[in-house]
Amino acid sequence: MPVSRLAGMAGIGVDRMGNLADQSQDEALLRLENLDTDLRPPPGVEEATRQAVGEDDANSYLPFLGADSLRQAAAALVRRVSGVEYDWRHSTIVSAGGLNGILNALLALLEPGDEVILTDPIYIGLVNRVRLAGGVPVFAPYQIEDGVWRLDRERLRQAVTAKTKVLLMMSPSMPTGAVFTRQDWDSICATCRAADAWLLYDSAMERILFDGLDSLHPAAFPGMAQRTITVGAVSKEYRMIGWRIGWIVAPPAIIDDIGLVSISNVVCPVGIAQAAATVALQAPDTDIAAASAEWQNRRDTILQELEGFPIVKPQGGWSMLLDVSGFGLTGAQASQRLLEKGKIAATAMTGWGSERSAHFVRFVFSNEPVSRLRGLRERVEAALS
Repeated sequence: MPVSRLAGMAGIGVDRMGNLADQSQDEALLRLENLDTDLRPPPGVEEATRQAVGEDDANSYLPFLGADSLRQAAAALVRRVSGVEYDWRHSTIVSAGGLNGILNALLALLEPGDEVILTDPIYIGLVNRVRLAGGVPVFAPYQIEDGVWRLDRERLRQAVTAKTKVLLMMSPSMPTGAVFTRQDWDSICATCRAADAWLLYDSAMERILFDGLDSLHPAAFPGMAQRTITVGAVSKEYRMIGWRIGWIVAPPAIIDDIGLVSISNVVCPVGIAQAAATVALQAPDTDIAAASAEWQNRRDTILQELEGFPIVKPQGGWSMLLDVSGFGLTGAQASQRLLEKGKIAATAMTGWGSERSAHFVRFVFSNEPVSRLRGLRERVEAALS
């Protein structure tokens, strides 16, 4: 019997589907199951990594909270996108990836039984970390309007109780690709202030935006600088998954507690990756814009291929959801049929939010070029018809 902190936690499903895809050794198989990308990191990143392998400073536990240069770069990035001034010495910690930063922040914020509001559907890894930290996830659902995901602002307000401690928000969200409008952020921030809660912002994909949308940062909204904790990473925007580097930029009132958790958890971030991450954060905005343009092209290809199917258009990020309930299937059943009959590896969304998530499978469009995405419709029809 698992210990109580594991109650309600489930596997993410991506590992199972990825293992099946690897075992098939079928080059014709479309790999849409995992958040990978074939686009290379910004220029200079790989060279900086190779150089760091031979440097003694990169082979050390110190400094525990991350290299000064990277902490400065992370604080400067959040300042640039939010307009809020941060003293990196008293606001910034480097983490071993973004999700390590999320968990460390939750461990520093939550007492057992505290509630954390998340959107729905949402990445199961965020849900599991809430539970691992002793929190209780509470879901505020997205609705589908005009073919895109929209936050139900009234349901968000109704989700607040006396136990609400954190609003854990992500935009673009994963797996939906939903992007908060300015009105959404107004409502989120007002809800956060009314509940006297922290806003934990997962900014991993905040500038991977499509259709000309602009990035908005919650710390820029009235009264939010002192209650917003930003957690970012080089994994998505900078295409550096294997480097395992993230950062936390937070008000001084909470940063020491998060730092204590960080040192007590992973101890220190990856030494040989930090110089490269610093190089990435100093790359021009055109680097992310160019990558996003390619991902938008791939998104558009899938939307064209699956026109008429109940697929919801993402406005950013790396993935989109297909509702398979109309085929009389669960997401798990559809995922199996897509693999066996369509040669498509796609992850079922079981557990990725409330019970409604079981209706969906996820298509990741960041790792397959347009040339391979052509013909997707025939594959899906063969599997689900």
